[in-house]
This record gives sequence, C-alpha cells and structure tokens, in this order.
Amino acid sequence: MIALIQRVKKASVAVDNKIIGQINQGLLVLLGVEQNDDEQKAIRLCEKVLGYRIFSDNEGKMNLNVSQANGEILVVSQFTLAADTKKGMRPSFTKGAKPDEANRLYQFFVEQCQQKIMTQTGQFAADMQVSLINDGPVTFWLQV
Repeated sequence: MIALIQRVKKASVAVDNKIIGQINQGLLVLLGVEQNDDEQKAIRLCEKVLGYRIFSDNEGKMNLNVSQANGEILVVSQFTLAADTKKGMRPSFTKGAKPDEANRLYQFFVEQCQQKIMTQTGQFAADMQVSLINDGPVTFWLQV
C-alpha cells in the first residue's frame, strides 16, 4: 500500500466540476492499493501518515504531525501509484489490486483516518480533478 503525501495550505477534489472534498492546512494523501495489501497494511500506513512529522514547530523544524499542526486529511484514490515503470514506455498496472479489493481497502483506510482526524475524500474510480497549494513544497512517498 502506497501513500504519496503532500503538505498543503489547502486542497480540493472535484468530480463533474463539483467539489466533493476539500481541506485547509493538512495533508493531501494519494493512495494506491497493491496486490497482497490487507487491513493490517492499511492500519500501519494510516498510523504512518498521521504520525509523520512534516509540519514545522515554533523553531521552524519538521517536528509536528498533522494532528499536532491542527491539520486535516484529504484522501484520493490513485491506482497509478502501483504502476510498474521499470521498462518500456507504457506503465504496467499488474501490481495493482483488483478494483473491488482496492475500493474495500481504500474505504477501510479512510475509516481508520476518520476515527482520528477530520478526513475528506475523493470518489473511488472517478475522473477527479485535484487542486492544491503544496506547502514547501513538501512531498513524501510512504509505503508499507
């Protein structure tokens, strides 16, 4: 399971020109689900995302996690994170989980986040437009 996290000043996701999720300061989480991912990996990744200290403290050092920074989370499914790009000029998506399983684990991940912090979402498998103001920019790839 993969989370590409971006520290943002604000972010939103729209479907059919209608905003369905938006946050102010916090994390935009692009979530990819791979074959062999399960609930335990989703729980571990949620803990890692929420605990990752990438917000500045009073001294300007990255010492605060999203909760400590009074931030929010926007989770957007992104199957392309599971792409194999090692050879050729076209990505392979064979490492990605089947859509039904990916959706189930995406929803499970979102539920884990919602139990701990204000969490907004995109729409699984939809054609989404994501807007953000990346703060830093600060972007990390987390994988479990």
